[in-house]
This record gives sequence, structure tokens and C-alpha cells, in this order.
Amino acid sequence: MSNLETEQRLFVVTAPGLEAITAREMRALGLAGRRVGQPTVGGLEFAGSLRDLYRLNLHLRTASRVIVRLGEFYAAAFSELRKKASYLPWERYLRPGQPVAVRATCHQSKLYHSDAVAERVLGAIGDRMGAPAELAAWDEDSPETPPQGVVVRLSNNMATVSMDSSGALLHRRGYRLATAKAPLRETLAAAMLLASEWDMEAPLLDPFCGSGTIPIEAALLARQIAPGKIRRFAFMDWTSFAADLWAEEHAAALAAEREVMPLLLASDRDAGAIRAAEANAGRAGVSGAITFTCQAVSAVTPPLGPGWVVTNPPYGVRVSADKDLRNLYAQLGNVLRMHCPRWQVALLCNGLPLLQQARLQLEPPQSWVNGGLRVLFARGVVRD
Repeated sequence: MSNLETEQRLFVVTAPGLEAITAREMRALGLAGRRVGQPTVGGLEFAGSLRDLYRLNLHLRTASRVIVRLGEFYAAAFSELRKKASYLPWERYLRPGQPVAVRATCHQSKLYHSDAVAERVLGAIGDRMGAPAELAAWDEDSPETPPQGVVVRLSNNMATVSMDSSGALLHRRGYRLATAKAPLRETLAAAMLLASEWDMEAPLLDPFCGSGTIPIEAALLARQIAPGKIRRFAFMDWTSFAADLWAEEHAAALAAEREVMPLLLASDRDAGAIRAAEANAGRAGVSGAITFTCQAVSAVTPPLGPGWVVTNPPYGVRVSADKDLRNLYAQLGNVLRMHCPRWQVALLCNGLPLLQQARLQLEPPQSWVNGGLRVLFARGVVRD
């Protein structure tokens, strides 16, 4: 078996609450179901090849990152940690002296100082590579290309060491340079669309589109455009990077794109948000697929017939703690009942009180996390 076909232990990281949705994505990519482990909080274990690793990064819409398990071992002393970590095959991924960002977490272990753990692992890399490794900062909010990341988890004195294959978080598709207030992460927008069970043929409406994330993700989904199409990944700088294999996967993704596009309607009362959304749609290559309109929710006039409303209305924590939004949600419910009877509806909100103001018949909500904030996803059918 070649190195390209050899299976590795992978872990697909997700925001809490999205694990089952990401698992469905993985199965839809044609990955054998037996290899996708049961979802755990924050992700899924997976045994996959190098091709699978590239495909996951390129195509997953709801994952945060994909990491490769390098090894797992017992370590109750710093000397033991450094020695055993030096046995790992760092040369498959790194070059001597390359800057590395080490993120360590410690739970119920004799080694409880995360900075000291990171320092010993960095020393182990230098031992293995024959040159001191440079410690770099791990800043997920930085717009700069991140250094190679190494994830170390100590739990009950068992150390699990992993290599980050993604680089910047996967929600950074590369198109959203312009943002409005309280932007929604692309991964959450994609999760809303998938969880709403939109059929990618019926019209879709977002009356609070902000910087356009939901309609842009809808256009990418309907056209089968890979979300990682225009961005770089950390694995591209690995010493084991198989450029030909990546080119095959990227070419296959381009060949699978479709031209058919359902009606996508996006609006917001903020003219600046609409300008940002149009610019983002242009960078994503879907500007002609979405009709953007600057208008209040009360002016929404969707087409006749069945469709989907998928939206992330403003809520107090994101916008203003002093602003009462109950009337806005009540108005949204009235508009949907008047103009969108029998449409499917999916909403993201930070609590039940606002959702209840819309007086829509919604299924029990799912608990998700959006940028560290606990939110609720709810879906249902608009009753006239």
C-alpha cells in the first residue's frame, strides 16, 4: 500500500451541535460509512487516506478544521513527554527550524501547565529534526496566514499529539472580506441550510442577510462549488504534500460544479450591509445568482409557491443589550404568515423568548455554538 493510500487517524473538528450534520456531509462525499466514527462533542474520529484528508478540507461546509493524529502515549513527567514526542514522525510534515504554533490543553494530569507542555513538545520537534523549532503564536483571529499548528491534549496522563491540516479555520472560505455588524460564520450558515433540508431547487429567502453569508453559502451549495476552492490549507506546506493528488481532487471539484441556480432573494434594511454582501458574492463567484435588495422585513414580497426562509435575525447579545427586538420578531412572524404561507422556515436565535415572539410553529430547537455564543436553531412550516 502506498503512502497516499495508507489510512491515518483523522479528527474532524466542529462547533458543538454540528457533529451529526458534518457526519452526513462526510457520508455524502462518498467516504465509507464504516470509517466515520460516532460523533463526539466537538467532532468526529475518522480513518482516512491522504486523498480523504484533501477532500475533507476542500469540501466540508460545516467543519472547523481537520487534524491528523500523530501519536498517543502515557506521559507523567516532562522528560517523558519530550522523549516520547521526539519519536513521532515530524519530518513528514515539517522542515528543520520551521515556526510551529503549539496549542496544549491539560485535564486531570500530573502535567498541568499547558505552556510548559507546549515548550517540551517544541523541544521534541527540534530533537527529531536536528534543529531547534521556533515557537509561533496561534492566533485564529489574525488575517495573516497562520503558522503550522500542533495540537496537544493531556487527559489522565495520556498525551494525544495532532497536526493541523487546515491552517486558517475552514469557515474562512476566502470570499468574505467585507462584513456587516455581527457576521455569521460561514460554517453556521451552511449548517442552517443543510439542517433546514432545503432542496436546492425551491426559492430561498433571507430577509436579514447582513453581509450575505446565508445566500452566498446557498449559492455555493446549489452549484456544488467546493467551499475550499479558492483558499490555501496548511497541508500544502507539508513535506509530504502530494501536489498531483491535490490537483486531481481540485480538478474533480471544478468538474462537478453546476450552472443551474434556484431563485435566491436576500435583503437587509442596512445599505452598507447590502454593499458588503454584493462584494462578497462577487468574490465567491456567485454575484449573478443572488438578488440583493435594501429593504425592511415588512417590504418582503417573495414569489408565489413553496419555498424556504433561512435567516439569522438580529438578537440582543449580538447587536445591543438595550435594544428590545420582540417587536421585530413579531413582525417577522406576521410577514411570513401573510406572504409565505406553507413555506419552510429556519431561524437562528440566542433564546426561546425571541423565537416565541414570532408565533411560528417550530420544532424543538437544536443547541449550537456561534463564535462562543450559545444559540438555538429552529425550523418549521409557516401556517397561514
